[in-house]
Amino acid sequence: MTERSTEERKYNRWIVGLSVVIPLVVAALFGIKIPGVEPLTFLPPIYATINALTAIILISAFWAIKNKKQKLHERLMKTAIGCSVLFLLMYIAYHMTSESTSFGGDGIIKYMYYFILITHILLSIIVIPFVLITYVRAITKNFESHKKIARITFPLWLYVAISGVLVFIMISPYY
Repeated sequence: MTERSTEERKYNRWIVGLSVVIPLVVAALFGIKIPGVEPLTFLPPIYATINALTAIILISAFWAIKNKKQKLHERLMKTAIGCSVLFLLMYIAYHMTSESTSFGGDGIIKYMYYFILITHILLSIIVIPFVLITYVRAITKNFESHKKIARITFPLWLYVAISGVLVFIMISPYY
C-alpha cells in the first residue's frame, strides 16, 4: 500500500464521519430554539449573499484552473469552503433563534419554490462528501482523481449555492 493511499484512507474516515454528522447535527439543531435570545432575523440576507459569493468564487476557481492558475484556484477553493462553513453556522444560528418562514405563493410558483427548496436541501447533503473527497485528493496531490471527482462536485456545489439564493429571493417577501 502506498503512502498516499494510506493518507487518503485516514481522511476517508473523517469524510464519512463528517458526511453523516453534519446533516444529523443540523437537523437536530434545526428543531431547538434557544429561549430568551433575540431572533437573528437579519441573517437570511447575509447568508444568501454568502451563497451568491460562493457561486462566484466557484466559477472563478473553475476559470483559474482552466487558465493554469493553480495557486489562485487553491486559494479560491479554500475560500469557497470557508464561505460554506460560515453559511452553515449562520443558517443554524438563524433557525435556533427564529421561527421558520412559510412560503406564501400559490400556483406554479409554489411548485417551483418547493422543487428548488427540496433539491437544494437534498443536494446540500449529498455534496458534503463530494467536497471533502475532492479537497482531500487535492491536498494529497492525487490530481488525476481530484479532476475526475471535481467534474461532479463543481456542478453540484454550484447548484446548491445558486439554489440557496433563489430560495431566499422567493421566500423573502414572506419574512
